[in-house]
Amino acid sequence: MKNRRFVKTRLMVCTTIAVFAAMGSASAGDQVMTSYSPVVITESFSKTMEKMKNEKPEIMQKHVQLLEQRYDLSNRPTKGVTMTRGKAVQEGVRVKLPTGMTWDTLAGMTPGKIKEEGVFPAGFLPLPHPNHPEGGMVFPTFHINEIKKQTARDLTRFDLDFDLPDHLLAEYPPPIFLTTRPDLGDVSKGKVVTTDNYFEIFNGILNPKQLEGLRLLVTPFPQQQFNATDDRRSERPSLGVTCFDCHVNGHTNGTTHLVGDIRPQEYRHRLDTPSLRGVNVQRLFGSQRALKSIEDFTEFEQRAAYFDGDHVIAAKKGVNIPDRGSQVHFMSEFESILDFPPAEKLDIYGMLDPAKATAQEVRGQDLFMGKAKCAVCHPAPYYTDNTMHDLKTGRFFKPQMINGRMASSDGSIKTFPLRGIKDSPPYLHDGRLMTLDDTVEFFNIIQGLKLTVQEKKDLVAFMLAL
Repeated sequence: MKNRRFVKTRLMVCTTIAVFAAMGSASAGDQVMTSYSPVVITESFSKTMEKMKNEKPEIMQKHVQLLEQRYDLSNRPTKGVTMTRGKAVQEGVRVKLPTGMTWDTLAGMTPGKIKEEGVFPAGFLPLPHPNHPEGGMVFPTFHINEIKKQTARDLTRFDLDFDLPDHLLAEYPPPIFLTTRPDLGDVSKGKVVTTDNYFEIFNGILNPKQLEGLRLLVTPFPQQQFNATDDRRSERPSLGVTCFDCHVNGHTNGTTHLVGDIRPQEYRHRLDTPSLRGVNVQRLFGSQRALKSIEDFTEFEQRAAYFDGDHVIAAKKGVNIPDRGSQVHFMSEFESILDFPPAEKLDIYGMLDPAKATAQEVRGQDLFMGKAKCAVCHPAPYYTDNTMHDLKTGRFFKPQMINGRMASSDGSIKTFPLRGIKDSPPYLHDGRLMTLDDTVEFFNIIQGLKLTVQEKKDLVAFMLAL
């Protein structure tokens, strides 16, 4: 009898908690701060979808207006410079300055003065998710179309579209280079690797463990927005997403998301999917999570990151918990052989070969290692120090709400490798910088470098050679 009363009481408590979670947004006055998402959905899926479809045009218009206020998003390719497979690299500073301001004037101001006068360029502020209060994975249209064609999976969200133009993203599909078989060059054969073709492409190149790891990396598993429950964001029940839906071919396609390790929602950072190239030389994983191994990263993504870092929701939506001793190991073994693209102008130390480099590239290298202080965090040969740094961007602006994103500070950010950097736009951990020119201007202000116009151009020329 005691056990029955205990079970009955526990069921009543759990039901009450679920009801209050579902009612959490009843009114602003009653709302209680919580780390959890509502588990029990009280509104029908069809009603939710209809409501969110109706709200979508206004939400997207508001976000597009923000992008247009911040950036020049036009298609302006750099002459004579392409990514590895031939896509044009975009040139020029795309961040718009406040009215009446110049880059030289801004660079001559102290952080306190910039903050006081409110002249920190809007494009240097944290970039919100297309719908920050909602969040979740949003895929570029070209990837949605390719995956639908190959596997019949639909990664379309009924409530949101991807926000950045294709010409400002990495080339698609990206090439694949392997540390184990550099003699083969690009092994992708110009294809997006999926469950349809991974065996055909890699059989005979990978060992059995690596091949099984790749299979798992292209196998869909349930995720927060793409699953079979009634709080998904796909019209039809979904098998889920794959690791390579974001890290396509072990690189990136620009897919965005929100980090799972920050609460409340407005403080969560937009995530720009980083490349997996060269993870074998890295010692930290995740832009801010500081995960200590590829195995930790691989397991964390499946267990929690797919579900906004909420293990309660993960259990509801069908979390895939990979076995650490085999599946995680196999996936990590394949990830560990993804190489940077060739850089013909670099020597064995990762420095420019004077016989191959231009005078401008050499000047840029000297600046990178000297006046610009880039090498303090990005030393050769892979151009990362494998640690984290806080740029203290909060020195330059007052905390402010931007389309549901509370812009206050960035905190410590992992030092990403700069090898092959021209293949990986946009830049910074949240993709707020569209070009390498933007990146140079950003760090010129943040570090107080006072670079000349020519020095900025030289730095960009050097990074394009990495």
